[in-house]
Amino acid sequence: MAKTLGKDATCSIARALEVLGDTWTVLIIREALIAGSTRFQEFRDALGIAPNILSRRLETLVEQGIFERRAYREPGERSRYEYVLSDAGRGLNVVIAALADWSRQYRPQTDGTSPRFISTDDGTVAELAFVTEEGSRIAPARLVARRMEDALLRAS
Repeated sequence: MAKTLGKDATCSIARALEVLGDTWTVLIIREALIAGSTRFQEFRDALGIAPNILSRRLETLVEQGIFERRAYREPGERSRYEYVLSDAGRGLNVVIAALADWSRQYRPQTDGTSPRFISTDDGTVAELAFVTEEGSRIAPARLVARRMEDALLRAS
């Protein structure tokens, strides 16, 4: 169900958008990361999404390795599935944090809400930052992005 993005298909951003390039998909991931939603009805209640759309998005997210589908059964009920974030899904917390930071800065809303990321170890609040290999922070405005081969980035 992933889209093909033509000659840009080798780009890491294009590859990510093949999976994530849909509003509902990102909001489903947000609910799983921030609210801890795992069940179909939890996603429906939180998002107001039509069941057929939610079913398709969850199926794609399972196929793409973002969620793992696990059976569960409440006493007296039929078996159902829950959708638990995989390592790849949990790794999207930086994407959700970046979107939230961008929105707070460039699309502020006085009654808006935003996620806050907190360490499970000690409760310390964490924030996104560009950091050099030596540990120095760099303001985003002072950076430029250059396309490089993934293999070269992994080797460094």
